[in-house]
Amino acid sequence: MSIKNIDLIKINKNASIPQYQTKGSLGMDLRACIKKKIYIKPNKNKLINTGIAIYIKNIHIAGLILPRSGLSHKKNIVLSNSVGLIDSDYQGEIMISLWNKNNNKNIVIHNKDRIAQIIFIPIFHIKFNIVNNFNHKTKRFKYGFGHTGIK
Repeated sequence: MSIKNIDLIKINKNASIPQYQTKGSLGMDLRACIKKKIYIKPNKNKLINTGIAIYIKNIHIAGLILPRSGLSHKKNIVLSNSVGLIDSDYQGEIMISLWNKNNNKNIVIHNKDRIAQIIFIPIFHIKFNIVNNFNHKTKRFKYGFGHTGIK
């Protein structure tokens, strides 16, 4: 796909502009932009500033805020809402809600820590056709949710 231009404002002059870390990276890291360390208590969440705002403009593109695998696995930190959605017309600061899943350990977030990542995906706007029955029924029509089990 071609590169799309998205407007970015540094709300805080010390904010980091998201970047791809390697040639093969699909997500750009989002960094904390904070004046002092933030402590997240066990089983609590905090909203962390990034110091940036973006304006996607294109209604066929959405931004997804995703957790960083290393933070989740090594420090037990995940996004409070699991995935964040940035709509094409949103222009406010990107804020990251982090949840400390540890039972007895505080987590410390420092300025410039990489705390999440953002990707951009194509979006299709749809219109529902209201019907009484589906013309074609799949195998899943009868068996539905969870029918394949776990093995």
